[in-house]
Amino acid sequence: MKFLLLLIAIGVLFWLLRGSLRRVRPPQDGQPAPPAEPKAMLQCAQCGLHLPREEALPGQGGVFCGEAHRKLFEAAHRES
Repeated sequence: MKFLLLLIAIGVLFWLLRGSLRRVRPPQDGQPAPPAEPKAMLQCAQCGLHLPREEALPGQGGVFCGEAHRKLFEAAHRES
């Protein structure tokens, strides 16, 4: 009788541990993660490079990929 109760207790413990491990591990179905949301892209007014809106530098005449291109564009398009 003790042996039967011990087997039942071990079985219940195994069943509980197996269920908790399934919740911790990610699914192994081979599906890749969903793609990231697309970012808004802007074009540099000097060279035409496309870059994310968060990285673009605003300036007179548009947005730019860097400080050097902003200065070049503003110098070339200065109204005299």
